[in-house]
Amino acid sequence: MSAKEIELKSMSLDDLWSLHEEISAILSARIEAEKRELEKRLAVLSRGVAATRESDDARPLQGGKPRRKYPRVLPKYRNPKTSETWSGRGKLPRWLVAAMKSGKKIEEFRISDSGSKGRQRA
Repeated sequence: MSAKEIELKSMSLDDLWSLHEEISAILSARIEAEKRELEKRLAVLSRGVAATRESDDARPLQGGKPRRKYPRVLPKYRNPKTSETWSGRGKLPRWLVAAMKSGKKIEEFRISDSGSKGRQRA
């Protein structure tokens, strides 16, 4: 056992509690100082990122053309339990993979296209 450990064991409860409060106050002050320092660094970094974004927006990509803006894709499939949706693009969502493993078909989750069927001509 070290000398400090013996000193702590021999201290009264009131002394230990006041030591605890003193340590907590010092830790709080250091944490606040560290937080302020990190916020300053983050502000500097975010200014740099904003400047980089502005210059990226002004210049086209390597191919010479700016990136095309894609339209929003409406959902095609819906989870009836949680109302989660999937547009049919990209990786299958977990809820749909689990349902298909349990024997259901993807068409059971299709959202009906009541509006688009009326527009189609025969």
